[in-house]
Amino acid sequence: MSRLRFLNPQSNPVPNCRVSAPPAIRSASFRELVRKDYRRHGNRVLSAGFVSLLVYRFGRWADLRRTYLARKIAQKIYGAISTVVSTVTRVWIPAQATLGDDFHIIHAEGSISIHPDVVIGKRCGIMHNVTIGTNMTAGAPHIGDDVFIGVNSTILGDIRIGDRVRIGANTAVSTDVPSDSIVIGSPAKIYPRLGPFLSGGAKEGEGSRDTGPCGSRTHERTDDDFLSIAGR
Repeated sequence: MSRLRFLNPQSNPVPNCRVSAPPAIRSASFRELVRKDYRRHGNRVLSAGFVSLLVYRFGRWADLRRTYLARKIAQKIYGAISTVVSTVTRVWIPAQATLGDDFHIIHAEGSISIHPDVVIGKRCGIMHNVTIGTNMTAGAPHIGDDVFIGVNSTILGDIRIGDRVRIGANTAVSTDVPSDSIVIGSPAKIYPRLGPFLSGGAKEGEGSRDTGPCGSRTHERTDDDFLSIAGR
């Protein structure tokens, strides 16, 4: 009998042996999100980036109230505050938009407009005078993680922006962009990481595949080189 159990151990389960379920991922609270936004924007209460995100967080919080009356009251308060703040800061981030963790408004000296259907991943940095929205038809951009969006850039249409993409200043993006790419110009030209710096230029759309000559080990150097050009 013991030999049969050895050959088929499933026939003799060990008593009191339970496989614990993985712990549920706890979503950050409103207070935690505000605290992180405050630190990320220089610990300045009057920072336009922080104030704009504070209003956005409140709008998200208002939509999650359980009772109808509480939700309606909170949404009315949000609507009034959002109208005033967005007019002063010129930053329009509706509560319906989806922002990932560590979203950073690097500069808020100009206008920023984000469509309600936009989805932005984690650790996205955005400069001023940026528009992210639709392009005459339904559908808004979906942006991946670790994306940088330069000043005076527009991202329009039902497109996908991959992870670790750098969008240079004065760039108009209306097509999909693969991960680990640099996008520069209007109309946009897509390069693999370090592509324009190594070859001295490329044709439009060249290097739009992930299997470019630049591996992930060059990312740190690429960011420095790119930001020096984007700041010109």
